Amino acid sequence: MRGVKRGTTSTEDRRNTRPLIGLTQGDPAGIGPELCLGMLVDRAVLRRCIPVVFGDAALLDRVAAASGLPRPRRILALGEWRRVQPHTPVVVDLQCVKGGRLRQGRISAAAGWAAHRCIAVATEEALAGRIAGMATAPIHKESLRLGGIPYPGHTELLAALTRTKRYCMMMMSDRLSTALVTTHTALANVPGLLTAKRIQEVIELAADALSRVRGRPPRLVVCALNPHAGEHGLMGDEEQRSIEPAIRAARKRGIAVEGPLPPDTAFLPERIEHTDAYVCMYHDQGLIPFKMLAFETGINVTLGLPIVRTSPDHGTAFDIAWTGRAKTESMRQAVLYAAKLAVLRDPS
Repeated sequence: MRGVKRGTTSTEDRRNTRPLIGLTQGDPAGIGPELCLGMLVDRAVLRRCIPVVFGDAALLDRVAAASGLPRPRRILALGEWRRVQPHTPVVVDLQCVKGGRLRQGRISAAAGWAAHRCIAVATEEALAGRIAGMATAPIHKESLRLGGIPYPGHTELLAALTRTKRYCMMMMSDRLSTALVTTHTALANVPGLLTAKRIQEVIELAADALSRVRGRPPRLVVCALNPHAGEHGLMGDEEQRSIEPAIRAARKRGIAVEGPLPPDTAFLPERIEHTDAYVCMYHDQGLIPFKMLAFETGINVTLGLPIVRTSPDHGTAFDIAWTGRAKTESMRQAVLYAAKLAVLRDPS
């Protein structure tokens, strides 16, 4: 995070203590652009950080006009951005939407390519230390694929861009947090991906992240894969073969972890109350309870990266794109959490 210049006033000092948080506009045909526009003028966000939107200025202006949101006040080209130290919200214009023919709510290669361009540049800026963290607006996986990007989502793409080997997706909220052992893969593939090494890795990533956030050792629960936790092998052996060895190894490292618990009872209210996070074996095992309890306030955090990255927990919402009807709370929480994590990582 950039330091405070000498000779600044107390007001400028206060501005400079706020971390610069990069926002990527997401799929330009979805609600991402209007979420980013909203964050540029969101009072709660502006009190905690300086938002820097990486996107297409012409597209953002077009979305602002269509949705009734304020147009961006300050726009910088990428080269210019790298020469200044902004104290107010800014849009870094990547000019990534070609020809002005993109339409809201439509899957397209152009939209996928533009989304990737914003993510790639913001990641480069985070790695270089020019922003303290990033919050990514939703992307559409099919548009990404049509745009020639061979990754199923943000998590895998960011791991590749940062050359990270140990990482996982974690959904976080005040009510419930879930870390995922597998993410964007077919359910049929999940059993073959469940190794003791991978499960232990996710337990450790979750424990490390939560210990920093909570300021104390967290209490984790690991979910089983099979009904009734496999019934000692009668309904599958993944628990005995992979999950239980990972839990034993994590306990030897001093992590407070329970399981494997049958998922049909793991998320009972009284257990949630005494659990800091759940380690779940596949995407929907963790996302269904999470979205039931925290759809509008929950966020996604990628653990293990050398940079801070968060995102809202919802998708592109093509059906309401560019209408001004998108709810901003999850994006707001993602930005605020990115600012919090940035300060925890670099308290200076």
